[in-house]
Amino acid sequence: MDLFFIIVITLILFYLLAIVCDEFFVPSIDVLSEKMKLPSDVAGATLLAMGSSAPELFASTIAIFGLAGASADVGSGTIVGSAIFNILIIIGVSALFKSVILQWKPVIRDLSFYVLTILLLLFAFRDGTITLIEAIMFVGLYAIYIYATINWKKWFDYKDIKISEDFEAIKPKGFTLKVRKTIGYIIPDVKKKPNQYIATFVLSIVAIAIASYFLVEQLIHAADILSINPTFLALTVLAAGTSLPDLISSIIVAKQGRGDMAVANAIGSNIFDILFALGVPWLAYILINGGNIEVSNENLSSSIILLFATVVAIIALLVIRKWRIGSRSGFLLIALYIAYVSYIVFQI
Repeated sequence: MDLFFIIVITLILFYLLAIVCDEFFVPSIDVLSEKMKLPSDVAGATLLAMGSSAPELFASTIAIFGLAGASADVGSGTIVGSAIFNILIIIGVSALFKSVILQWKPVIRDLSFYVLTILLLLFAFRDGTITLIEAIMFVGLYAIYIYATINWKKWFDYKDIKISEDFEAIKPKGFTLKVRKTIGYIIPDVKKKPNQYIATFVLSIVAIAIASYFLVEQLIHAADILSINPTFLALTVLAAGTSLPDLISSIIVAKQGRGDMAVANAIGSNIFDILFALGVPWLAYILINGGNIEVSNENLSSSIILLFATVVAIIALLVIRKWRIGSRSGFLLIALYIAYVSYIVFQI
């Protein structure tokens, strides 16, 4: 019975997270993106990735600082599992909605930095200890990525993808619409009050932080009841749940015809998750408490290697398909994720 209530509470929290992120937080980020006049692929790889990956950031921070009874491995597991979900499920599902031909110049940028990101992750986990220098390397590489993203269009000219004029945005209906209106009494709706995007941004962060805390807490309780390592649940359940905002936002932009933005959001979210959502909490923890952070690479090393394998598979797939992602490619990526989850379950 306790496990049943944990599952119900977890599903409710995932549901609320998705609504807050996609109906309030991401729109506030979108207003900021418009004010900064960012191209779609730049917005997808930076601001949109930051907004939709907020749950992973807070879940990682909560775990690294030992809150809600979690360990640092839970935070790392959430990030690694989320990265695998993003690259396989998000790109795969987006491809099912609309076949797109990607512009290779921005995609090569993101994939190149993604490869460097995973190699850095493997390097940091090699001895099971995160040092101050390693934490700085994560944050530093992310700063370089942001700089490259902002200037990439200047260095390698390519056309920006515009929103289709006949596209109708997905609107919440029924119960979801009622929940959205209720939340709207607390968090301003930037679609109606665009000038209040700062308040929406801040209040959304608070809501996401609170929901993430309780999600991690529920995961720890579930692991205790099932007598399993919570890292396994972080790699699968928590990773997939916190990635729902990424999935929803990527589907929306894919249906708009902005395939580059959907892929950039998925890969950019992974880069953000690993470099920022791990690097910044690591750096903050070490600066506050001193010493190093001990992490167990026993439960994560195989997933990190599989994460690297997914990058190789994506690059090979894009080259073979001449930068086109369609339904067949989408089904293949989804099948790979199902195989990964089956492998994790078998390890338990």
